[in-house]
Amino acid sequence: MIGRIALMVSLVLVPCIPTSTRAQDVPGIEICTVEKTMERRTSCLQSNVDFLQKTIGKLGADHQQKLDAANRQIEGLKATVAGLQKIVDDLQAAQKKVAEDQKKKAETPPAKDGAPAAAK
Repeated sequence: MIGRIALMVSLVLVPCIPTSTRAQDVPGIEICTVEKTMERRTSCLQSNVDFLQKTIGKLGADHQQKLDAANRQIEGLKATVAGLQKIVDDLQAAQKKVAEDQKKKAETPPAKDGAPAAAK
């Protein structure tokens, strides 16, 4: 029972302890229409503009890096395709040569061993 009370008291009192991080502004889009004075509203809008410009800059840099990486990959793949095409061409030429050699062997009659049969 005493443990539960101590736990509840600590849970209630912990948010009351002042910290230096509470005063920091979290960057992001703010709703500026709730500001009463023109100076505060202008400042709020300028803060939103700055945040959006930084975000666009970061996204632009990220996308440029992705495009550069993709272009490098494309160039590597082009080189690989060129190498593979050369291998295919070499294999086709070798296959054609083998086919021609076999065709020549089939056209030439085999040499006969012994005397011709017509001489009898």
